[in-house]
Amino acid sequence: MLEGILLVIYAIAAYWAAGQTIYANKIRIGTWNDLVLTRLIVGMLLGIILIPIAIFKRRA
Repeated sequence: MLEGILLVIYAIAAYWAAGQTIYANKIRIGTWNDLVLTRLIVGMLLGIILIPIAIFKRRA
């Protein structure tokens, strides 16, 4: 149960971090699958790196 909750929190943070770092200041046009799922997958794969970078960018 706790693992599921932590996975959801990580997915949300990774999605946000991908938007703040990789996809910042970019206009993306496409389908839901192209926009949301790509950002979610990139965030989940690179989240361990992107989350600290996004937090640092937010504070600076």
